[in-house]
Amino acid sequence: MRVGVIQSSFIPWRGYFDFIASVDTFVFHDDIQYTKGDWRNRNKIKTVKGTEWLTVPVRYNKTAQSISDTEIDCATAWGKKHIRLWQAHYRQAPYLRDVLALLDGLDHCQERTISQLNLKLTGRICEYLAIATPSLLSSELSLTGSKTDRLIDLLQKLNATTYLSGPNADAYLDKEAFRKHGIGLEYKSYDYTPYPQLWGAFEGGVTVLDLIANCGPDAKNHICSHTPNQTVVEKLS
Repeated sequence: MRVGVIQSSFIPWRGYFDFIASVDTFVFHDDIQYTKGDWRNRNKIKTVKGTEWLTVPVRYNKTAQSISDTEIDCATAWGKKHIRLWQAHYRQAPYLRDVLALLDGLDHCQERTISQLNLKLTGRICEYLAIATPSLLSSELSLTGSKTDRLIDLLQKLNATTYLSGPNADAYLDKEAFRKHGIGLEYKSYDYTPYPQLWGAFEGGVTVLDLIANCGPDAKNHICSHTPNQTVVEKLS
């Protein structure tokens, strides 16, 4: 069984959903430290002037707070602003209505934490893209240890035979630990072709909702990488 683990993100790019579709079980790693200025609470849309950030304001109280404990700051009408930006910059997109339906309720600040919001929106988008991969939270597994040891504990509790990781993790993953426990290690390939998009030259580093706004139901045919994952550690046969 192939397992993937990533922190939750706000309306992430298409590679995130390709990753989810590439595993048998997906784990939201939400009981680790929240990082400021990251993808946890923001993402990009494309405008006539280039990309623009959509940011969900959060209450960042201490360095050690976890993603699951990071509350949304509802003091400002950030959700209504997001909706207005979608309507302004994507009014010519053929499937803007689909995007607005996926964002339904965003202007009412219904979720307490950024984790809750991210999970809700990711679930909606997965359903739209016909991705049925089961998911769970890392906090549900009572994990022990740190770094790779903690990850191995997670994989063993899920009876994983292979761990799928982003390639940027190569610098800190202990490959010998995977060999020792007989668990395979693969790095995800992110190799995509452009899709029809508004506003000039193609920009791939934007939220998957840009893809949906422009391609609608056909978006599910644009999220699969064209090259295979890289096998780093062979799993035990």
